[in-house]
Amino acid sequence: MFLQLTPAFITFILTVLVAPILIFTLKKLKLTQPIRVELPADHQEKKGTPLMAGSVFFVGIFVALYYTTSPVMLFLAGTFVLFSFIGFLDDFWKASKQDPGGVSGKTKLIFQFAFTILLLYIGIDLFDIDTSIRVTESLNIVFPYVFYLVIITLFIVGTANAINFTDGMDGLLGMVSIPTYFFFFVISENTEVKVFCLVMIATILGFLIYNLYPAKAFMGDTGSLAIGGTLSFLAIIENVEILIPILFIIYLAEQLSVIIQVAYFKRTKKKLFRFTPIHYHYGIKYGWSENMIVTVFAMVSWAACGICLIYFEIFM
Repeated sequence: MFLQLTPAFITFILTVLVAPILIFTLKKLKLTQPIRVELPADHQEKKGTPLMAGSVFFVGIFVALYYTTSPVMLFLAGTFVLFSFIGFLDDFWKASKQDPGGVSGKTKLIFQFAFTILLLYIGIDLFDIDTSIRVTESLNIVFPYVFYLVIITLFIVGTANAINFTDGMDGLLGMVSIPTYFFFFVISENTEVKVFCLVMIATILGFLIYNLYPAKAFMGDTGSLAIGGTLSFLAIIENVEILIPILFIIYLAEQLSVIIQVAYFKRTKKKLFRFTPIHYHYGIKYGWSENMIVTVFAMVSWAACGICLIYFEIFM
């Protein structure tokens, strides 16, 4: 356990030290967050906050790779890098052109599908991933090979984007993702997976010092898509897809709120929610502060983690 905690401790210290330098550099380069005009006044005040500060998470990746360059760690690090690259393209477009829209959704999806297919091709052999979904220790649902690959590819891309939607308030994604990484740390029997999860928790904690309200910097898609990609693949690696509706409940609620809002508006020309993703709805309609929303969402994520751990221990 001590050997697993050491990389995490080093990562936390380095993140805390490196983040201010990165934030200062982003400010100097004027790579800052543009704000959508339809957001309320309190969000407009955030214009000019450094974007792409999720780049500091690479500190954790470097520490993890220094700890071991095993195939498993290389795979997880590669997943992080590839999804972070997509986020970086989007962030750089937003910040350099001050365009909240960023890179087109089609372009991002092309990259996401391409990288997901590549990583699945590698991961199927590396982790002996089969075409079954584990329900309990004795019950597995086996799918045809091609059908499984299609569903899993859609799941990874969809989930990565759902997690990306959650990054909309100061500290929100960081606080919500820590319990999810903690779940995979607890259940995994693979030492490299455990180290990777602890390192991610450590670098997120270090970053939260500068990202909690009022945020001095935003992780941007550079960080959020990397978190989304790695958490999605961890679910596949550990074969706990059956738990995703609970474990990823916050991420799925964020994404579903957008889908439902669009569908409802097309049909009725009215809005079901005041604003989506749904974390904005609680602030605009009910007057919840950002800190309250982040706290409640984090508590829900920890509760979901606890429920999934209980199910895993009893049934899986």
